[in-house]
Amino acid sequence: MTSPILQVALDILDLSRAYAIADETIAGGADWIEIGTPLIKSEGMSAVREIRKYHPDTTIVADMKISDTGALEVEMAAKAGAGIVCILAESDNSVIREAVKAADLYGVQLMGDMMNVKDPLTRARELEEMGVHIINAHVGIDQQMIGKDSLDLLEQLTGAVSIPIAAAGGLNAARAAQAVAHGAAIVIIGGSIIRSADVTESTREIRSAIDTPVKASFRKIDKNEEIRKMLTLVSSSNVSDAMHRKGAMSGLTRYAGEGKMIGQAVTVQTFAGDWAKPVEAIDHAHPGNVIVINNSRDRTIAPWGELATLSCQNKGVAGVIIDGAVRDLDDILEMTIPLYATAAVPNAGEPKGFGEINPEIRCCGQGVRPGDWIIGDASGVVVIPKEHAYEISRRAVEVFKTEERLREEIRRGSTLSIVMDLLRWEKK
Repeated sequence: MTSPILQVALDILDLSRAYAIADETIAGGADWIEIGTPLIKSEGMSAVREIRKYHPDTTIVADMKISDTGALEVEMAAKAGAGIVCILAESDNSVIREAVKAADLYGVQLMGDMMNVKDPLTRARELEEMGVHIINAHVGIDQQMIGKDSLDLLEQLTGAVSIPIAAAGGLNAARAAQAVAHGAAIVIIGGSIIRSADVTESTREIRSAIDTPVKASFRKIDKNEEIRKMLTLVSSSNVSDAMHRKGAMSGLTRYAGEGKMIGQAVTVQTFAGDWAKPVEAIDHAHPGNVIVINNSRDRTIAPWGELATLSCQNKGVAGVIIDGAVRDLDDILEMTIPLYATAAVPNAGEPKGFGEINPEIRCCGQGVRPGDWIIGDASGVVVIPKEHAYEISRRAVEVFKTEERLREEIRRGSTLSIVMDLLRWEKK
């Protein structure tokens, strides 16, 4: 394998959708088509047979993730038309050996998936010795969500074995090129291609990147910078989906500002419209923070108004949320800073100094701590716990990418119920 192989993973549930995606990836330069584990679990060996029938000259990879009955499952995949079958590297040696025997018997190759292997270097050498044909430096999607990197695993394995090494897990065009430059003979791409609105163009972009790779180290960016970058891409609805419909504030109206509000929380507890602590919080906030105020559900006296909003806008505060009232809306409506509140009244409180800056508070039905991430847009506001912000942001991006492809299929004339195959997947 002197030139890099581009393997595209059809990690979807429905064979009816797989046909078009497979066609488009091949048009864009894909070499191998992988029938992903979700598709195999959903459609069985029919998915392998059907894609094989429509693309007889393309290598088909069956991602069986074999962990037992190695010979039987390799035989199933081989007879269905797969040229390469995937087995979990952490499977017992007896399973590996039986799978290798079956692969040799039926003339297919065995790819060892290194996902979750505790000692990848030692295990890769053992797999090679047992007769496995390809090692897959794979970091699974749930591991990617918490920051594990397939390129780190690839670097551990490069040069350790003489058989080809594949790289898989969270790769885009730039990272795929890095994988090739660091020794990957096969690059496996899933979401970056199959969830794209233009699958063919996305495949071409990755094909071009891996054909002319440039070896360079990725700049390790600050985790908070990465979280903000990901949240800029997605919507509050995407985040809500990623959090399984948790974290959304209730009862808010967006009174000012357009676009998206993203930032870490500076929290304020105040009472009965006392505006001292809310205003003092502006001096504690950094550019890009969101000030979140609990006024104990008092909607008759406003702890916030135009002058405080102007101060925030000048300082670069990303937005303001008030569980309570705001006033001076005629002036605030002229500003660009996003401002959410549960009411608007003309009454102002007094600056008595009660309350606290940066305590843990309740705001519009959600607990908020200083440093928690806030995303707000026209749909509403969602609170993201700071310790899970990276994972939730990554998952929200996956939701966003999935919707991109669904949106494109609907534009082509389908409907949401047909694309999602709702009748098939309704709970029985």
